[in-house]
Amino acid sequence: MRQSLQREGHHGSVEFGAEDRVLHGSLLGMRDAVVYGGTDADSPESNFHAAVDECLAFCAEEGKMPE
Repeated sequence: MRQSLQREGHHGSVEFGAEDRVLHGSLLGMRDAVVYGGTDADSPESNFHAAVDECLAFCAEEGKMPE
């Protein structure tokens, strides 16, 4: 079983919230808070990919490196 998600050199976590029964995660090694989640096994990974793409697009637009 994989312990983290990967896309374009970025890694993300996936954790299960027992109280709200939701899968959630965040980009690892970043100062900026980038989070994603989902309610089924597939959605955290697709939302992670979207979060990475959005983060990279935002940083390119602002002319800064992802932190």
